[in-house]
Amino acid sequence: MSTIIPCSTQVGLAERFRATRRRTLDICKPLTPEDMMVQSCPEASPAKWHLAHTAWFFESFVLREFQSDYKVFNADFAWLFNSYYQSFAAFPEKRLRASFSRPPLAEILLFRAHVDAAVERLLEQDPDPEALKRIELGINHEEQHQELLLTDSLHAFFTNPLRPTYLSETVRPPMKADKPQPARFLRFEGGMQESGHAGEGFCFDNELPRHRVWLAPYALAERLVTCGEYAEFMADGGYRRAELWLSDGWNAVQNNGWRAPLYWSSDSGEWSVFTLRGEQPFKRMENVPVSHLSYFEADAYARWAGHRLPTEFEWEAAAEGRLIAGNLLDSGRLMPIAASELAELEMGEEPGVGRALLSENPVPFERPWQLFGDCWQWTASAYLGYPGFRPLPGSLGEYNGKFMNGQMVLRGGSCVTPRPHIRASYRNFFSPETRWQFSGIRLASW
Repeated sequence: MSTIIPCSTQVGLAERFRATRRRTLDICKPLTPEDMMVQSCPEASPAKWHLAHTAWFFESFVLREFQSDYKVFNADFAWLFNSYYQSFAAFPEKRLRASFSRPPLAEILLFRAHVDAAVERLLEQDPDPEALKRIELGINHEEQHQELLLTDSLHAFFTNPLRPTYLSETVRPPMKADKPQPARFLRFEGGMQESGHAGEGFCFDNELPRHRVWLAPYALAERLVTCGEYAEFMADGGYRRAELWLSDGWNAVQNNGWRAPLYWSSDSGEWSVFTLRGEQPFKRMENVPVSHLSYFEADAYARWAGHRLPTEFEWEAAAEGRLIAGNLLDSGRLMPIAASELAELEMGEEPGVGRALLSENPVPFERPWQLFGDCWQWTASAYLGYPGFRPLPGSLGEYNGKFMNGQMVLRGGSCVTPRPHIRASYRNFFSPETRWQFSGIRLASW
């Protein structure tokens, strides 16, 4: 597992910047130039665009404002690779990003090198403290796009009739698919809690201000819902029973023809699950957390199971102060894993030790598993500003605040989230119909 580079010093910030920029290029190594042009769904973007946009962010919000002698690489890039910052510049429709055959990939890589060299020069000087804050924001912005690069590549390969594989080698032999014990529920007292980012480290504006919330006593499932458990919901007519669904969710089921999670296929008569490591037989995935579900599917499953989804504040209260450990991007697995594998990953044990421990005692610790990594966890909370929320000034105020309508909050990160990027107060958000993200289910109860 990689070491988190602290950004508390200028040297630490420079090291984190270099590591982040290298990681983006490493993620793209398995992709061909043709792969990097694909935009397979409205939510996705081509890999080549991600490479350019992350450089655009540093040029637009750091270099143009804080380096007096900076020479813009290409004046057209200011609008061509703008994502959604209306107050900064005009930009093309998102659905057209796959048509950007020019500039070529080689020019995009030169753009990145040009920006990298300029940021390095700035960091060698005595920059404005605001410039350092913007660089740290740019690093975290790029880490978000690293996750999107992998999420978008998975969808692109799934929609390709050849079903190519992002990485074919396996990390370890498949585990024996012993059915796990039913998930226990761990009790939390609730009461007056504080929510939101605390401390001196980086956070996004939507994690502030820290504020008090009242929580009734509640319980959280010790682990995420597995593919095998979700298959039972399907077998019991889950996608055919309107009484389990919210109204808009039932409409989504009918309009989209949903009958299984995204990336599940049954062409051969048996279910299989498509992953960044290729098509996996269902028996290999039975104990793995179910992923690529919409909020509507997560909510319907919770109703079917006789439980509910947690609020984002319940989740955060359970996660605060916990070690950031789990199946994140740094593990190299690139897909959710079973809880018994996670035991080894979190405890740093040799292969097989965690499995044996869990067979003797299914829950060796009285705390929830899989809080971080594997799958983003849908919550029952709408994405809204906290009391007293203030977006960043200027164009950067568009980063989060303007999306605070029609979205639901997810917590915890996924198997493609960089470890330095996630924390207990982190708030991800998507519309409730979204399925292309690594999103899964943790049940809650009163």
